[in-house]
Amino acid sequence: MFHTPYVGLLFWQFFSGALGETSSSLTSNQAIITKVYFPRLILPVSYVITKFIDFLIAAGILVGMMVYYGYLPHLKGLFLMPILLIITFMASVGGGLFLAAINVKYRDVRYALPFFIQILMFVTPVIYPASIVGKYSWILSLNPMTGVIQNARAAILGSTVINWVQLGTAALASFVLLVIGIVYFKKVEQYFADIL
Repeated sequence: MFHTPYVGLLFWQFFSGALGETSSSLTSNQAIITKVYFPRLILPVSYVITKFIDFLIAAGILVGMMVYYGYLPHLKGLFLMPILLIITFMASVGGGLFLAAINVKYRDVRYALPFFIQILMFVTPVIYPASIVGKYSWILSLNPMTGVIQNARAAILGSTVINWVQLGTAALASFVLLVIGIVYFKKVEQYFADIL
């Protein structure tokens, strides 16, 4: 189908854009962090929330493409969309918090991050189906974005059946990533003003 890669890119752009901008959220706002006390967690999370606007614009383009080509999306996709967005949000915030905290101490992270995101895109079935990997596709399921993208295609396009186990694995992996990100961020937060 013509929009199968676009559905994958829709969620991938949200995740990668949020991850990239969140990782530099503390260093780009160092004047505020060093002068005013406020919950530092607000900065990275706000960067992820602003990526929802980009997602909505891209989703509008997908809807326009579907209308133009006369394709009717499946109704289950509308119900599953909030769950997929929550999983993507958790993965973005968790990874972003971890990288933002590391970026405060090691400033070279921002230079390596675009390469890491590019490699991660090829490890995630964004533009190809996970079935191409064959019997090792379960390894891809450990990546939370794999479950999101595969099930977004299944729900919106109806190309395959929704894999609830893969979706649950993605939700669990995103939640673990979120907890790790928050714990590490809180652990090193007290040193941000001194290092910046």
